Amino acid sequence: MARAARKPRIRPCADGDRDRVIAFWQACDLTVPWKDPSQDVDLYQKTASAEILLAEQGKRLVGTVGVGCDGHRGWVYFLGVDPEQRQKGIGAVLMQAAEDWLIEREVTKLQLMIRPDNLAVKRFYASLGYQPNPCHLMQKWLDGRDAPGIETTRDDGKIDTTITYLEITERPSHPHVVAPQGMKLALMRARQPNVAFYRFLYNTVGGPWLWYERRALDDAALSQIITDERIEIYVLYVDGAPAGYAELDRRQPPDIELAYFGLMPDYIGKGLGRYLLTWAIDTAWSHEPKRLWVNTNSLDHPKAIALYQRCGFQPYKQEKRLFEDPRIMGLIAT
Repeated sequence: MARAARKPRIRPCADGDRDRVIAFWQACDLTVPWKDPSQDVDLYQKTASAEILLAEQGKRLVGTVGVGCDGHRGWVYFLGVDPEQRQKGIGAVLMQAAEDWLIEREVTKLQLMIRPDNLAVKRFYASLGYQPNPCHLMQKWLDGRDAPGIETTRDDGKIDTTITYLEITERPSHPHVVAPQGMKLALMRARQPNVAFYRFLYNTVGGPWLWYERRALDDAALSQIITDERIEIYVLYVDGAPAGYAELDRRQPPDIELAYFGLMPDYIGKGLGRYLLTWAIDTAWSHEPKRLWVNTNSLDHPKAIALYQRCGFQPYKQEKRLFEDPRIMGLIAT
């Protein structure tokens, strides 16, 4: 007979737990590239009406939940369970602790937010008695940052997107773009790159924006594409570390497609996007194409279209497209 899992001890997060909690959230994939998790921990610790609760088995941290009251209703965030300890009831114990925390403060309603694609989490909360709340959620960053791309995931696990196609049909005459100061930059073509290096570039740059097409290819199929002499992959290095890349596809002359372009999350907002894009446009035009084209969709960075237009691209077509959510398909971890 299987031995029942030991019920974890629940306690509030203390000052000395900060780094431990951040590392745990990262291990549980509770963080996102555009938000520093240390800011969330600090906010909880200095807010009287909120607290992070920890679940421990012995000295091992096995779960967390953030609970708080906005003055009208309760909220929970950062519910996470050690991947090796899931399906043992720890999540339910943490949610009960969060509910008890609110009841002690005479809060009678608890709400939470779930990403539309996270069907497994929806089922978990439904099993605890939570029901959908037919409200439309809106947001605005108050610190001046740009919000990530807006996605619409339906109940059937598919995503609605709008794809915008842009093109340049004559050699651009844009002014020289000066490299950002204080960084040592290098741009190098990756000739015959190995699959592992390419997947590192593609997955890191495209992960926040749900790039999935190349993830779906096996190594042999991907290698055949990226080692084709007509595929030009240029990697931007900052102080010796890869920071982004641009991929030119010359397989359909006389046109060239800017197939992939982007920066790694840590390098966004540092003035590198326009520098790399301008360089890629000039490099493409050295082949004297009839046109250079690119497409971007509503899941990409919200300033993507504006950047393309500043660098000379003009929109020529839009279309709606419905596709399977790559996270539900297992192509991108959630």
